[in-house]
Amino acid sequence: MMPNIKDFLKTLTSQPGVYQMLGYGGKILYVGKARNIKKRVTSYFSSTAKDNKTLAMLKHVEDILITITHTENEALLLECNLIKKHKPHYNVLFRDDKSFPYILITDEKPYPCIDFYRGNKKTSGHYFGPYPNSYAVRETIHLIQKVFGLRLCNDKYSPKRTRPCLKYQIGLCAGACAGLISEEDYQVSVSHAILFLQGKNQQVIKQLKQQMEEASLTLKYEKAAKIRDQLAKFRELQERQCVSAEHGDVDVIGYSAAGVVCIQLLMVRGGRILGSHAYYPTVPLDSTKEEILTSFITQHYLSANKEVNLVPKEIMIDISLPERSWLINALSTTAKHKVRFPENVRGERKKWLEMANASAEQSAASRVRHTASTEERFTTLETLFNDKRTIHRIECFDISHTQGESTVASCVVFNRNGPLKSDYRHFNIKEITPGDDVAAMRQAIFRRYQGTLAKSLPLPDVILIDGGLTQLAVAKKILAELHIHEILLIGVAKGVTRKPGLETLHIADYPPIHLPTDSPALHLIQQIRDEAHRFAITGHRNQRDKKRLKSSLESIPGIGAKRRRELLLHFAGIQAIKHASLEELKKVPGISHALAERIYEALRLVKEE
Repeated sequence: MMPNIKDFLKTLTSQPGVYQMLGYGGKILYVGKARNIKKRVTSYFSSTAKDNKTLAMLKHVEDILITITHTENEALLLECNLIKKHKPHYNVLFRDDKSFPYILITDEKPYPCIDFYRGNKKTSGHYFGPYPNSYAVRETIHLIQKVFGLRLCNDKYSPKRTRPCLKYQIGLCAGACAGLISEEDYQVSVSHAILFLQGKNQQVIKQLKQQMEEASLTLKYEKAAKIRDQLAKFRELQERQCVSAEHGDVDVIGYSAAGVVCIQLLMVRGGRILGSHAYYPTVPLDSTKEEILTSFITQHYLSANKEVNLVPKEIMIDISLPERSWLINALSTTAKHKVRFPENVRGERKKWLEMANASAEQSAASRVRHTASTEERFTTLETLFNDKRTIHRIECFDISHTQGESTVASCVVFNRNGPLKSDYRHFNIKEITPGDDVAAMRQAIFRRYQGTLAKSLPLPDVILIDGGLTQLAVAKKILAELHIHEILLIGVAKGVTRKPGLETLHIADYPPIHLPTDSPALHLIQQIRDEAHRFAITGHRNQRDKKRLKSSLESIPGIGAKRRRELLLHFAGIQAIKHASLEELKKVPGISHALAERIYEALRLVKEE
């Protein structure tokens, strides 16, 4: 405990603010906020009974840093951001997920498109969500395409296109790209899709029925039949979506502490349940349910990198929080609309709450089973070595390329809880002989651990290399050059038939090992190796496609972004430019005779290749 604590407490103010408990070397142990700094900090050192967590923390406190804020809400926001930044040991910590996905219906004329969207809302249009995961977004988009025929292609409408895409052939698009539907009819479909995403299903049904009757009365039986089929599909869509009789934007928070703490966030928008997302926080011992839920609400909704419109109008939990009014005030100020914490809910809302709690219990049980399985695999791997080392972190490398093109190395990370995706990395390999996997592995390992040492990041206990003795020797040499020791290196060599279970493990300073096909240790190695392979292929394909999709025009001197755009707009695509005559090229605004000849010759060579 810090010396002269009584003198320090006398200097404190009664204003709102944030306090940081500091340990040895200025390490932040805990961050807290208070309406009254003097009263809150003094309570830590009073004679009243304290929980075990507080007693354990106070043993390590050597200093306290105080930050005064103008308002109580500022204190709450500052506390949240400091916790996210420093991740103190005695705070409840939630992993900061990437931004939630949305459905976007653009404002493009004459035919808007529907699309998956994540990130800052720079594109103009109608946004719907947020959705709890990308699967929910893509499934909803697919259903909307099936019913309303909105186009998914986000390229600009080309009047020269005569053939629709494949989605038109399989009934997922109305053929807007080829002008097979009038602008008026397409806009009606867009309005119906917007109404559906807003939860106004009965309004859509009413309009479809009215259109069908009008078509029938005017003897347009074919059109009436199409609307009838559309209405049937829409009713099917209704059944596949969880629709409530009530409307509104609500987040329902379920809680379970059965073996592991789990927060289940159920998202309801426009009266429809869009799905749920499970969170597994890092929780200090003796943390209460009230403390955990308060931490989740502040960190999830009030972090500096969170979107304002993420905060719904209602947040439902099955417990009354001590700081309920404070949270409501801060959330309402941040969201710029009134936020409620309804209590004693009934009917449909009560069912939502029961569903969220049941889902939290199921997720917690699944997490416990998965953790137990992963723990068993790690323990089995440890028993293979005579030095009885404890393995907490494993990193694995793999290389992917297409005949030497766009070589990418991957590094994936696993700990005893499973994959640690925030620590995954891609390395774009350059300045090597195409197809030289050994040189690629050398560069990837050097860049990975040179950066790890420079940033004082944790080193792994085990490094897996997808390869045999040659790759293993390269890894061993690189680590020696970086003065990194005590890391176990394992090369995972595939069998002759490349069949899973026939791998040979080449371990530095150990003879080769063949593990039984039912060995949990082998299953762990295979899981990590396969994940590294998947991640490498994903990175390689992204790089390869990005390179191949670059316009052939970019390599022609004198063709900048503006002229390239003029050419593409004039000819409606690169293929038409490649087949254009010299006279046709000269008709494009901004293209001189000399430049037209340069373009013609360059693209003629491309065609010959």
